[in-house]
Amino acid sequence: MNGALHFRNARIVCPIVGEREGDLFVAGGRIVNQAPDATIVECHGKLLLPAIVDLGVAAIDRAAFRAGGIVRVGLMPDQSPVLDEPGIVQRSALIGRPDLWIHPIAAATRGLAGTDLAEMAICASAGARAVGTGRRWIADTGVMARVLAYARDLGLAVIAHAEDAGLVGDAVATAGETATRLGLPAASALAEPLAIARDLMLAEEADARLHLRQVTTAAGFDLVRAAKRRGVRVTCGITPAHLLLSDNAMSDFRSFAHLSPPLRSDADRHAALAALADGTIDVLCSGHDPRGPEEKRLPFADAGAGAAGATTLLPLALGLVRDERISLARLATLLSRNPAAVLGLDAGTLAPGHEADLMLVDPDSPWQIDADTLPGLAGNTPFDGLPVQGRVLRLFKGGRELV
Repeated sequence: MNGALHFRNARIVCPIVGEREGDLFVAGGRIVNQAPDATIVECHGKLLLPAIVDLGVAAIDRAAFRAGGIVRVGLMPDQSPVLDEPGIVQRSALIGRPDLWIHPIAAATRGLAGTDLAEMAICASAGARAVGTGRRWIADTGVMARVLAYARDLGLAVIAHAEDAGLVGDAVATAGETATRLGLPAASALAEPLAIARDLMLAEEADARLHLRQVTTAAGFDLVRAAKRRGVRVTCGITPAHLLLSDNAMSDFRSFAHLSPPLRSDADRHAALAALADGTIDVLCSGHDPRGPEEKRLPFADAGAGAAGATTLLPLALGLVRDERISLARLATLLSRNPAAVLGLDAGTLAPGHEADLMLVDPDSPWQIDADTLPGLAGNTPFDGLPVQGRVLRLFKGGRELV
């Protein structure tokens, strides 16, 4: 049994209980109302938040997760080998414990090829918490309909990548002035809402849970917003990159800004901020996809798509709070409670009775993002050089401090 802890003089932020100043107690690895003879953790008025549940990471990167306050991750199925067999899923679920809980997202189709359904039920029994299409869109509508129906029967969400592959082709950028000026292969932003519209209609017909891992266009948000009003069981996520950057960030061929989905127009970025404010966006995730120099120090069109985002997720999200776009309680909901709900986990809260996954944060600690010194496997961040505020001071998983 873990030792009892008394977090004293904290600014406590919980998606369920709300925000308050005071004390929080942990005993037996869970949050409790009182804990006699507990070891005191003096918080000095700093933030005490649920630790982050990062939904949709591409790689296990312990150092980056620790620095970013992340103790649970939804692991994408695009691994080597693909997460489409129960043995692979089970090994993935167990390798991080006790410091990191990995919640595998099993492949919806065998090999993520988009043709034959994978053994979702067996993978779920092996530890998969959702099924997903990975970095790809399932082009065959009949296959996607069967995926949604099968996942519904298993009580699992389908985590989908929303870009019509037939329209995207080999594009590496969003069609517009920037892509034209740089001479980059580009596709219309319409590829996203086309994919979203079909998947929403299928999810509505099947009464299935659909999570769109990243929505990045104004038209896409409009579709999600309307579907929610109709009662469709849909949620959606976004990364800080698509909230804070537009395709202008690619102007000097910076391969760190080569992302999937690609960066959009400034109008779409403002639509994303509006969707964050009105509750259309449910999850804020890192999209953590560390890529080394062998993949990024290439011409833009040849570089690998993806960014290292685990370490920068929290400070960039705290910037949204300082800009008064969201509240602290909403931040905790986006980073912890909602991603846990998509995965079917009763986590992401500091309410009594729940597992003590929490982080002590100094929201005002200044630092500069430096791609060369970021903790983890790689530092391929489009925010290289940006001054930010906010650091994780201490991190706890199940009441046990991670060092």
